[in-house]
Amino acid sequence: MALIQSVETGFYRIPLPLALSDSTHGEITSFELITVRLRDSEDAEGVGYTYTVGRNGGSIAYILRREIPELIESQEADDTEAIWQRAWWALHYGGRGGPSVLALSALDIALWDLKARRANLPLWRLLGGFDGRVPCYAGGIDLDLSVEDLLKQTDDNLGKGFRAIKMKVGGPDLASDVARVRAMREHLGEEFPLMADANMKWTVEQAIRAAKAFQPFDLTWLEEPTIPDDVAGHRRILAQGGLPIAAGENLRSLWEFKNYIVGDAVSYPEPDVTNCGGVTSFMKIARLAEAFNLPVTSHGAHDVTVHLLAACQNRSYLEAHGFGLDRYIEHPLILEQGVAIAPMRPGHGVSFDWKGLVPLSV
Repeated sequence: MALIQSVETGFYRIPLPLALSDSTHGEITSFELITVRLRDSEDAEGVGYTYTVGRNGGSIAYILRREIPELIESQEADDTEAIWQRAWWALHYGGRGGPSVLALSALDIALWDLKARRANLPLWRLLGGFDGRVPCYAGGIDLDLSVEDLLKQTDDNLGKGFRAIKMKVGGPDLASDVARVRAMREHLGEEFPLMADANMKWTVEQAIRAAKAFQPFDLTWLEEPTIPDDVAGHRRILAQGGLPIAAGENLRSLWEFKNYIVGDAVSYPEPDVTNCGGVTSFMKIARLAEAFNLPVTSHGAHDVTVHLLAACQNRSYLEAHGFGLDRYIEHPLILEQGVAIAPMRPGHGVSFDWKGLVPLSV
């Protein structure tokens, strides 16, 4: 029996090589990275992380440093479900979402990494092992790019081996969005998987109008057309817009996904392992989607999420996101002709360059 001995939290800023933009977050020049390193009584280590798009990371780091150690130290390291429940309910009254669930997500990723390392198994095999070759798309944050630059970025992604692309929509007017989607479809050709992401920009009526305007371009899905709180609105967009809907990166629990799924409000549930409650919660969401015959996709953290989708028979596409972490990890994601390869290293296999990361104060 191995007990958790220590919890170490890190808080870092990750500058982006190029500023990114979407319809709601504006210009993004950096991400905040919050890490957790667990060590057990047999000196094994597990690593987890979460992130923000530039704000509020200090709140997450503070919770991990102040609240988590006394909750989990001396607990059995392999009891991931018990520790998840203990932390969830301890933080519940002041949490249920926001920084608390992002902190829990980072902790839970570290626990599963530790568990898989102790078992000497890659995480995807520990979670069940379905197929280590996962379809993958490039998730561009590109709303402010000109059409010319958008197509150049697309060619760069094709050169890297991507065989599916997601672009941003939600610009100043629908006509410009339609023109961008048309240009991408003509550039990529028929049947090439193309997704569009509105980042919660529209009202329900605007989203229905946009979805109908995009119908001729055969989108794989339209993502986050309106605010995540409006389940009934998503149901209307899906029913009346004529396009599949992906949503979930801003949902924070299994129960929020349940409301979408049973409410016929989503075609592709899209959890983010770093903010939905971690590996424990992500896998429950994926199994819930499977029970409703829905494919599950993902948002962010592709180095970890490749393992989770590799353990799901109902997986759809893995999103490869441009967070800039490749410069700070030893083994970036491997892509082969549109397929991401789940690593065979024990755990999730993400090894940070701790010396290269510059810590921030909380």
